[in-house]
This record gives sequence, C-alpha cells and structure tokens, in this order.
Amino acid sequence: MNTQQTRADMGTIGLVARERAHTILHEVLDRGRPLDEVLQTDKRFGGLNDRDRSFARNLVATTLRRLGQIDALIDDCLDRPLPMEAAAAKNALRLGLCQILFLDTQTHAAVDTAVSLAGKRGPEKFKGVVNAILRRIVRAEGKNVLAHFPEQLNVPDWLWESWVASFGEDVATAIAESQLQIPPVDLTIRDDAEDGSDDRATERAGEWAEYLGGERIGRSSVRMTNAGDITALNGFDDGVWWVQDAAAALPADVLIAALARTGSDTGNVCDLCAAPGGKTAQLVTAGLDVMAVDVSGTRLGILKENLERLGLAAAVVEADALAWEPPGLFDAVLLDAPCSATGTIRRHPDIPYLKTAADVTHQTDLQRKFLDKASAMVRPGGVIVYSVCSLEDSEGPRQIARLLKRDPSLRLETIAAADVPDFKDCILPEGYVRVTPAHLADKGGVDGFFIARLRKKDTL
Repeated sequence: MNTQQTRADMGTIGLVARERAHTILHEVLDRGRPLDEVLQTDKRFGGLNDRDRSFARNLVATTLRRLGQIDALIDDCLDRPLPMEAAAAKNALRLGLCQILFLDTQTHAAVDTAVSLAGKRGPEKFKGVVNAILRRIVRAEGKNVLAHFPEQLNVPDWLWESWVASFGEDVATAIAESQLQIPPVDLTIRDDAEDGSDDRATERAGEWAEYLGGERIGRSSVRMTNAGDITALNGFDDGVWWVQDAAAALPADVLIAALARTGSDTGNVCDLCAAPGGKTAQLVTAGLDVMAVDVSGTRLGILKENLERLGLAAAVVEADALAWEPPGLFDAVLLDAPCSATGTIRRHPDIPYLKTAADVTHQTDLQRKFLDKASAMVRPGGVIVYSVCSLEDSEGPRQIARLLKRDPSLRLETIAAADVPDFKDCILPEGYVRVTPAHLADKGGVDGFFIARLRKKDTL
C-alpha cells in the first residue's frame, strides 16, 4: 500500500492492524530489533489479511521515516517529557500523528484508535494526553504545523554531520529527502546470451522492461514502480530475474568487466559475505566459476533457494570468512563487506535508530580484516572488488586509502564509465564509485554504495 491509498479505504482498516503496528514499533524502538526481523517473526502480523498487513507495514515504515519530525512535534506540545511508563502511549501517539500528517488517514480513525491503544497497551491516565495532542494537530489542520519541523530532523545529528562533511549540505539534504520516499522494486535480468556482451545484456533488460511495464536502469536492471506481488510477475517462476537494487548490482558488474577486459571472463571467483545471493547470481550468469561464502546458514538457505529458482549453480560454503581457508587462490574476490548500511535507509528506515557512530567504528575494524583476508586469497594479477552500502567516509574512501598504505601488493584500478552505465557521474577522480540515494532521484533514487576495484600486482 502507498500514500495514495484512498481515505475511505484507510478509514475502514480497524484496530487490529494498528495494534500490530504498535507492537512492531515497540519492538524496533524500545527493544532495538531490526524491522525486517520483526516483520518476519511476528506471527500475528503474518496472519493479517493482505490489506491490513500492507497498512501496518506502511504505517510503521512511514513513522520511522518521519520519526524526527514526529517526536519534535510531540515535544513541542508538552510542558515536560513523557515518563518511561508512558512508552506505549508515546508509540500510539507517534502512529496517530503519522496517519494524520503523512498518510492522510481519516482523522477520527487515527485519533480514536491511537487513544484506544494508549489505554490498552499502557496506563489509562495517558489516554488524555494522546487525545489532546492529536486533536490539537487536527484543529491546526495537520500538515500546516510541519513548517516548523524540517525534514532534516529525521536524520540523527551524528549521521547528518557525517553526510555534510562528506558531500556538502545540498547533497546531504537531497539524501535525507530521498529516504522519505517508498523505494521502487528493482529486478536484475539474467542474460544467457552466448556472446555475453554488455550491449546484449542491456537490450535484454530493455525488452523485459517493456514486457513488465517497468524501466531499464543501469546495465541489466528493470525498475518497477508498482510491482505488486513479486511472485506473480512474469518471469519469476522461470528464473528470468531476481530482486536487487540497481546500485547493488554495480559491484558484480565492476568485477565482471575487469575480468572480461583481461581475458579472464571464465575464471574462478570468491563471493565473500555472499548471502542472500544477488551478486552470486550475477557472477554465475556471467559464466564464472563461483564459490559463495557466508557465515549465516539461514541467509545461505535463502541464497540456495534463489539459485535453485534461477537454475544456477555455485559452490556454497558456510564459514566465518576470516577463519576460513580457501582451497586455492582466486582470479577475483568480491567483498560486499559488513557495514553500517547507512546507504539503505530508504529500504530500512529503522537504521538511524538502531545504529550509532560507535557501530560505524566497529564495522570499520571488521572491514579492515576482511580486506586483508581478500588480498591473501587473490592470485597475482587478480582482482578485488570492495563494496559497502554505506555513506560513511571511514567505511569507504578512508578504508581503501588505509589498505593501500599497508598492502603494497595492491593498486587501485579506475572504474570505467562503460562498467557502470547510468552511474558514470558517480565515478570520482580517485577512480572509485560513490553512489548516494539521491542519484537518479527523478526515477526513484537508489541505495547508497561505495565501490572500489583493486588489482593485485604481478610482482612487488
């Protein structure tokens, strides 16, 4: 469901869907659980009908996207902060305000259900506060009050400051704006043509874009603005495509291009941190011999299911990559490293409230270890592609600068415009790619990514 759903439809959705939204919001904000994990494990949420489930998911996601503005508005309406015992009432209030301000729900439904939740899930004495604030906002004609609460409030201070330092205030503002939108669904189209050329892959993606009513983006991605049930789309059962953000397809494209350029396009590749498998599928489809390694058995299960649906095969290894001993040296290693994921807030609006600057430091230390491991795994003359879906300097440019200082066997290899169609403007003078969520904003934006390609020297 999206924000264009009619007021009449939304007004008829009852308390049950909002109760699930209230529980899910509590799990994320008060217990620190990732939103996707809660949605996957909450049996009552899974038991809702399609309309209620869609409404509850969108209500929680929109509340998280707008939480900075919502909480600032709540604080402005209070003489003093709500006490800890009012946590349930505050979450009910957040959901109510989200509906009135951002989802255009019927006001009486938003107010009545929020007040009911405040009393049902916590002390009844806070029902009056919830009722008073919501009715005050309704009287003020809702959205008019937002003029005093800019969208920048939805980005925590530490994150905003890092974006301004990295990209400047204008780009930081554009990033913040892009993350308020519901992202479209991107599909990577497999190309089994014998010539395996970039032109053929792009042509095939264009054909499927026309067939599905989408738009081609990048080398082989099709963007669906209103995808609906993914499994019902043409090509799903036949393994023609898989879901993958257009920017997330770039690291594998960059690796494949490097091998093709040196005549090693049938080489052996290790995909470290491989699950859930989109990049693995790209590499296999390109004709490469792929070993997919990941520490998570659950996520590897998803990878195997995806490969089976696509009719693709790869050697799958469940192991801690830092402790794992590979069978030999690889022609290339793709390292999509663990990171803070601050480039994916548009798809994961809980990230600003689950991550801190300390988490970025921890991930930076882990990435250093993975890069050293990847260097030891690749043969002389081989390729390493490092990527993170992070916007933070320490996980991207500074991480690679430190690697090159401590490892003289590696050199940075410039990524060519032909390697990343539709993303050439994201290639920086240093030779790496840095994509922000504001890129292709007129088409719905993309996830943020940093990508660097390194070549192991033949001799030191």
